[in-house]
Amino acid sequence: MRARVKICGITSLEDARAAVDAGADALGFVFSRSPRQVSPNEVRQIVSELPPFVATVGVFVDEPIEFVLQTIETSGISIVQLQGSETNEYCKKIGRPIIKGFKIGDDFPVEAVNSFEVEAFLFDTYVQGQDGGTGRTFDWTILANLAFRRPFIVAGGRCHVV
Repeated sequence: MRARVKICGITSLEDARAAVDAGADALGFVFSRSPRQVSPNEVRQIVSELPPFVATVGVFVDEPIEFVLQTIETSGISIVQLQGSETNEYCKKIGRPIIKGFKIGDDFPVEAVNSFEVEAFLFDTYVQGQDGGTGRTFDWTILANLAFRRPFIVAGGRCHVV
C-alpha cells in the first residue's frame, strides 16, 4: 500500500505549490477558527491554480451545516474533513466525501468510530482545548490491533513507521 500525504493548514498559493512540489496528494484548508483559518474565496483562488489530481480538503469543527455547504460551493473543495462532535446524520447531509476526525486519548471510542458511514477516519492526538492539528504524535500502536470499517489517516507530529 502506498502512503499518501495530506498537508493541512495551507494559507497561500505559494504554500500550496510548495506542498504539491514536495509530493503532497492532498491539501487541507481550515475554515473554522484557527490561526490558519482561510476564507472560501481565498481557497477558490488557490484551488483554481492547482494541477489536476490534487485533492482539496476543507476542515470544519462543529460548524452549522449551512456554513459548510456554502463554503463547499464557494471554495471548490472536493473533500470535507469534520474535526468536531458532528454526528453520522450530520455527515450524511454534506454530499461530498467525508473524512471524520477523532481525538486519540485515554477513552478512544472504537465502536463509535465504526458507526460512521464516511469515506475515511482521521486520528489525531487529544490535547485539551484543541480540535486537531496538534502536531503531537500519539502512541500509534493503540491502533495496531483494532479493526476499522473504513481506511484511516494518522495525524500528528513527525512521521514514523509503526
